[in-house]
Amino acid sequence: MREGLYGRLAPGPDKSGDGLMYFAEGMVLTGIGIALAYTGVQQHKTLYLAGGVLFALVCFAGTIAVVRGDSREKAAAEAGASRAERLWRPALYCYACAGVFCPAGTPWQGFLTPEQFKKLVWTEAGYADQLEAGDKAREADVPEDALPGGGL
Repeated sequence: MREGLYGRLAPGPDKSGDGLMYFAEGMVLTGIGIALAYTGVQQHKTLYLAGGVLFALVCFAGTIAVVRGDSREKAAAEAGASRAERLWRPALYCYACAGVFCPAGTPWQGFLTPEQFKKLVWTEAGYADQLEAGDKAREADVPEDALPGGGL
């Protein structure tokens, strides 16, 4: 039950800015494609040339897409941090009940499961699209009365 509790109650995604690493990896793969194309030119093998060029182009385009996506997710996490903090800071976790609640009754009333709490915080902060597939499968719907202002 308590396994992975920190991740289940996280106020936002952990974006450490791996874009540079993704870029380096993608450029290494792109270089392999270029080397394959160069080998095709040197040995007069059109299959190597065509395959190398195609591989290099796909790797380069994929690298750009991954780096841009990572950059967008990091920007969304930074932009929503204050909104997430507004909901996350007053919350307390009850180990006996395995639920999250706010003692003052604001910004929501009642108990939420860690998954419901995470969905509430991340949705309010604007990065619910970054919830992992496993989280989406486990999470139950957040009760309507738990949402600040009665809904999003």
